[in-house]
Amino acid sequence: MISTSKLKFVKSLGVQKFRKIHQLFVVEGPKMMDELFDSEFVPVEVFATTAWLDENKKKVSVLQQKIVEVSDKEISRLSGLKTANKVLATVKIPDRKISEKDFNKLLLVLDGISDPGNLGTIIRTADWFGIRNLLCSADCVELYNPKAVQASMGSLFRVKVFYNDLEQIIAKFGKNIPVIGTTLDGENIFNMQLPDQAMIIIGSESHGIRETSQKLLTQRIMIPAIGPDVESLNAAVATGIICSEFMRNSLK
Repeated sequence: MISTSKLKFVKSLGVQKFRKIHQLFVVEGPKMMDELFDSEFVPVEVFATTAWLDENKKKVSVLQQKIVEVSDKEISRLSGLKTANKVLATVKIPDRKISEKDFNKLLLVLDGISDPGNLGTIIRTADWFGIRNLLCSADCVELYNPKAVQASMGSLFRVKVFYNDLEQIIAKFGKNIPVIGTTLDGENIFNMQLPDQAMIIIGSESHGIRETSQKLLTQRIMIPAIGPDVESLNAAVATGIICSEFMRNSLK
């Protein structure tokens, strides 16, 4: 049986303030747990039902000290989802600092993305296309927001996500590579020969790339609209289209 204090502690990690204080976040569900166990992330405690423990005896033997067996009712109380899974874990938030080597291929840069579902989907998209580094402006939605974690479908364990001041980072590391941004006045991406190495800046859902970031662009691109009445694309959808075009040459 799980204690009331432990229950409150795990539930508190649904709030950014407490994730920051304890440097922990929550992962839920069998698929996410498989991704976690195959990653460099460190689980602190694993709360699991008898059914999950019986199905995963090999994993349990490795994590013996960290396993807390709970009832179906208790896992429902612990869960932040509408429909609880059989297992969840508290996980250490890694301390990551960006370096020059992270700019040697394609790097996605997110400028003011505010929707956690979009962030998670963008991380998953980056993973699909083999983009291993993603830089977020300091005001982007937090990576370990539960909705972002779930939307990433485990890709957050493979894609390194950094937060920093974009103007400073681009000025420091973007001197020798193209800095390409999505703008309404950009060149049609479908008519371009795109580089293998670049920083690709994706603007926020409502405001696009801010002026301070636009000043640092070496090239502007745009996805042309065919439909006459649509004002803008969802940021995650736009990212998928852009990544596909950048990867076209390398996939030939």
